[in-house]
Amino acid sequence: MKMLQTGLHEIETAEELQKIISENEKVMVCCGRMGPMCIPVYEAMEELEEERDDVKFYSMAFDNPEAHVIRNAPETQGFMGLPFTMYYKNGKVVHATSSIQSMEQITAILDEKLK
Repeated sequence: MKMLQTGLHEIETAEELQKIISENEKVMVCCGRMGPMCIPVYEAMEELEEERDDVKFYSMAFDNPEAHVIRNAPETQGFMGLPFTMYYKNGKVVHATSSIQSMEQITAILDEKLK
């Protein structure tokens, strides 16, 4: 049951998230809601998905109970604003951001952390 209306593949379970990050070298997951801080991030990810074959882009609904794996991650401690965005490389979190991110900010993180 998709909770978010984005063009991205939506992760529905913690188990699915684990499978995705273990099977793909580079993964970006945006955990949020359909709100003004989150939508620009989803839109940037949808655009980047077409340009970057090496990175897998996913969304996850913040209010999904299964999203506890992102909400309660050590990397998101102290985060206040949605979305919580996680960047994984080789199955490990390499970066996490909170709140709205511009296309430039996202691209810089992808280039630096997932190179």
